[in-house]
Amino acid sequence: MPNSEISFLAEKVFVHRWPHDTPLWDDDTKKKLDNTISKNPEPKKIIVSEKHIQIQDFQFSNLKKIGISVPFFKDECRMIFESQFGKLYAHIHITVKSSEYMEIFAKLKSWKSEFFPNDSNK
Repeated sequence: MPNSEISFLAEKVFVHRWPHDTPLWDDDTKKKLDNTISKNPEPKKIIVSEKHIQIQDFQFSNLKKIGISVPFFKDECRMIFESQFGKLYAHIHITVKSSEYMEIFAKLKSWKSEFFPNDSNK
């Protein structure tokens, strides 16, 4: 991949604690995630780099179980993954509905193949 950074806007992003046996999120963290990402109707800035994903002001690392797809009968692409931010754990759902969703899908698939070739979605 010539450029190891992918930048795009996502119309919908949902972040929740996962797995359930990880540390609980404090109220301030939940409120900030809801206000800036999960419950914010504005498009969210996504920057995908080699081993991290930046969503608004949050940086997610230790990525695993990365799924990238184009659902049947929908003009969108989706990305789902598990990660860590700080000492907390999360499951993130990203939906891109822009007219460039197929180009973004192709870039994300290429990124996953290059940087996470052994990632399993089991």
